[in-house]
Amino acid sequence: MQDAASRLNTLFEQVLGTSLPVRIRAWDGSEAGPPEAPVLVVRNRRALRRLLWKPGELGLARAWVAGDLGVDGDLYAVLDLMATHVWEREEGARGLAETLRDPTARSAVRGLLRLAGPAVLLPPAPPPEEIRDPLRHRHTKHTDKRAISHHYDVGNDFYELVLGPSMVYSCAYWPSGSPDADADADVDAEATLETAQHDKLDLICRKLALAPGQRLLDVGCGWGSMAVHAARDHGVHVVGITLSQEQAVYARKRVADEGLTDRVEIRVQDYRDVTDGPYDAISSIGMAEHVGADKYLEYAENLHRLLAPGGRLLNHQISRRPRRDESAYSIDGFIDAYVFPDGELAPVGTTVTQLERAGFEVRDVESLREHYGLTLRAWVANLDAAWARAVALTSPGRARVWLLYMAACAVGFERNRLGVNQVLAVRTPEGGASGMPLRARVWGG
Repeated sequence: MQDAASRLNTLFEQVLGTSLPVRIRAWDGSEAGPPEAPVLVVRNRRALRRLLWKPGELGLARAWVAGDLGVDGDLYAVLDLMATHVWEREEGARGLAETLRDPTARSAVRGLLRLAGPAVLLPPAPPPEEIRDPLRHRHTKHTDKRAISHHYDVGNDFYELVLGPSMVYSCAYWPSGSPDADADADVDAEATLETAQHDKLDLICRKLALAPGQRLLDVGCGWGSMAVHAARDHGVHVVGITLSQEQAVYARKRVADEGLTDRVEIRVQDYRDVTDGPYDAISSIGMAEHVGADKYLEYAENLHRLLAPGGRLLNHQISRRPRRDESAYSIDGFIDAYVFPDGELAPVGTTVTQLERAGFEVRDVESLREHYGLTLRAWVANLDAAWARAVALTSPGRARVWLLYMAACAVGFERNRLGVNQVLAVRTPEGGASGMPLRARVWGG
């Protein structure tokens, strides 16, 4: 009788209509596939049941988080090789319904059902790390607070392991030349990451033209890195707002340790509840992804209202590629179920349009896409180096969620599936004097 790996390899190829780019190692110890390829480890039949009940990305993610699937070798290589078979198929290159019209594919699915065993009749329970009560993009103050708590209240000690001493959870700004380097090149996650995050914060401060005595609102202030940097190095007074209690506690301690309590206030507050404008500048770094498509204009209008005439907004936000049919878009299953519940991504053009509809004049858009691939690889290196500690602080499943999430996103940025952009906008006063220099990009560094 054919071993499990050979059967799996044959059946998967029949379903996909092409050869698998990875080698399979099955639960019986057998292997099949290209000899030099990275190895996808199918540890048990439950992995097949998860894929059969939820074909595509979410089924694969559930199997990974539960430990039913693993990788022996370079995780990035497996994700990169599998990207075409997962992402592009789910985007319509060859959907499941079309696949199953092929008699060979239908026969292969029947073979997978037999190989999965009798228990295939019942769907495996999702791993406990999965969100069981979908928020469905309501984006009320209550649901947004729940979503933020799920992602950010994992534990400050865990985030310190991943992010390093800077505690900056957004794309870093790497020195000239680094983004063009080989994506597999080693990144100094201890020193270079810190320098790149410092440079990113300073880039934002320079784009905002911060000056001593000004008021800055930092929306989604995280663990206080931007607030501390702006107050300490640029002399501004900062109000930082977050929905995460754990972030606020951490940020307030950092502010106190830096001796900046007279210049920095950290609040647990929704952006819709801020009423103490005007501010001279607003930074929103990695926060707008949580706002939601239906609420984005309201978000932009609120920030416009809080800015003084001539004030600047720096909106640092992840984007996605546009689709021909935008009505068919939904955030991918794994991210929504395990990482960013209720998160929504938009093309950068949509973001610019909404900011302008709110009254802003958009003056500069800078893509940092390659920078995020490098940043994510540095975070993965941090997680790998402290894996046992990360598991002890959370759970094996939660640590696997973060490893898959960061590695897959790194591949997504490198393959131009995802982007990240800094949009600089001005609340231009009546009369049109924006206050911007004629040659604005003196901040390029």
